[in-house]
Amino acid sequence: MRLFLLFLLVPLIEIALFIQIGGFIGLFPTLAIVIITAVLGTILVRSQGLAVLNQVRGSFEELSDPTEPLAHGAMILFSGALLLTPGFFTDAVGFALLIPGVRGSVYRAIRSRIDVQRFEYGERPPSPRDDGVIDAEYEDLDAPHPKGPSGWTRH
Repeated sequence: MRLFLLFLLVPLIEIALFIQIGGFIGLFPTLAIVIITAVLGTILVRSQGLAVLNQVRGSFEELSDPTEPLAHGAMILFSGALLLTPGFFTDAVGFALLIPGVRGSVYRAIRSRIDVQRFEYGERPPSPRDDGVIDAEYEDLDAPHPKGPSGWTRH
């Protein structure tokens, strides 16, 4: 039901804002603002996305918990989608998600609602079969073939 209300209210809010702002500043300035915010948002999303990607890569290299950088990356991706959507309300939410402090607050709010039962990272524990024996089949490539040459090469 909440999702339905969200899909109903967001377009209504956007239409109301377009009518109000367009009536106040005019059609072409309103369209210019929408285009400028999309371009500016794309530039900001790209730069912050690359920074968060480096944080995720660093957390993998250090074998630390990558949850927070991944969540920040998802929020930056979501903000990019909001900034490319024409509208003032979606632009405001998209730009807000580009602020690291806002993303941190959203992350903490979401994390407080999720209960992680178990989290493992790093080397896996040895399995019962880990006794140093490797099962494999091999074929001696230097041994002559039992049927002779294949005929594909000339001797």
